[in-house]
Amino acid sequence: MRRFFRGSAPFLSGAAAILLAIAIVLAPESSFKASLAGLKLWWSLVFPALLPFLILSEMLTASGFVHGIGVLLEPLMKRLFRLPGAGGWTLVLGITAGFPAGAGAVMQLHKQGDITDKDAGRLASMVHYASPVTLLIVVGTAFLHSPAAGYALLAIHWLSGLAAGWLSALFSGTRKSSGAAATVSRLPGSGPHAKKASLPGRIHQAALDARARDGRGFGKVLGESVSAAVQNLMIVGGYMIMFAVVINIITRLLPQLPSPLAAGVLEIHLGAHAVTSDSASPGGFLSGSLLGPALLSALLAWSGICAQLQALTLLKPANVRFLPFAAVRLLHGLTAFALTLLLWKPLVNIRAAVLPVFTSTGSDSLETGLGSATGIWGLFPQILSLQGLILLLLLSLSVALKLFTWRRHPSV
Repeated sequence: MRRFFRGSAPFLSGAAAILLAIAIVLAPESSFKASLAGLKLWWSLVFPALLPFLILSEMLTASGFVHGIGVLLEPLMKRLFRLPGAGGWTLVLGITAGFPAGAGAVMQLHKQGDITDKDAGRLASMVHYASPVTLLIVVGTAFLHSPAAGYALLAIHWLSGLAAGWLSALFSGTRKSSGAAATVSRLPGSGPHAKKASLPGRIHQAALDARARDGRGFGKVLGESVSAAVQNLMIVGGYMIMFAVVINIITRLLPQLPSPLAAGVLEIHLGAHAVTSDSASPGGFLSGSLLGPALLSALLAWSGICAQLQALTLLKPANVRFLPFAAVRLLHGLTAFALTLLLWKPLVNIRAAVLPVFTSTGSDSLETGLGSATGIWGLFPQILSLQGLILLLLLSLSVALKLFTWRRHPSV
């Protein structure tokens, strides 16, 4: 069966392309409007929001910073997620910058030989998060007119993602964990002599080894980082425009199919807009049944086939397969759905009570600045601070795990 599908894949993709072209020709005006909407969303939000973080990820990986942090995060990544310690920075980047920044960072580690193909697939599926810009500004402020709801969605999104990563590590079994452990032993600064050195010495040696192995000067690293980031974002833009047209065609051909469901399965931004606008008003969506926020949270965790294909395109050299990647996305969605039912109202109430500074005026100003590049770039200091905070939290958890393991097994 697998051989049949592999042999017929070119014909199926060709037939799908022909059918898509026919559908566009039959309805050129609506297809043009849909593609224009996808282009505006990519250019006004996705491109300016992700470009600096993709460049930063490439430069930090080349400098050896990622590998030095990986030594500190090794207890957390190895014991909790059964992955190499160098993947800790990709987790921080994926949480704070969103897809496909996490996949790009995973690909950098794979290109340098720090992780195997199997580890790249598991790590990429675990660091695939929606951007805080998307959850706080696009969904929370622009769609729901409630920053408190945006923060509640963000907290549930992160908690459910970490829970899904831990569950997927449990499901992977001991065979995969041994492979991850073997990979850790090949990381810079983790050889037999480095294990005997002090912790600062291991961090320094890991960074030096990675920097020496890269071998590029600062100017070359900067230029190649910018070109690679722009190229990756162009691929992302192409996917977003194409899926905007596909969603438009599907909703016209199958009017009985719920529009929010079709949009949410295929593309995250269009799906979130369809789910939140399905109610009479944003206030009604938030004050009504919990199923609405739970469905929205699940679709944000699923992230849409469009975003998954964006990540898999970047991960093509690592031979990452779609079905295992999508299975972790589905697990993230189910976990987010359950956590939303449990935590939605407490989180929204706590957020509204603790930070009443978010008034309607502030919400309007955020929504007004959403479509401008300056509005997005103004959020970078907060997001960089968020990166530092999450990194400190992960480091604290890693140290706690190390101390707990040492107390139980002093010889480790």
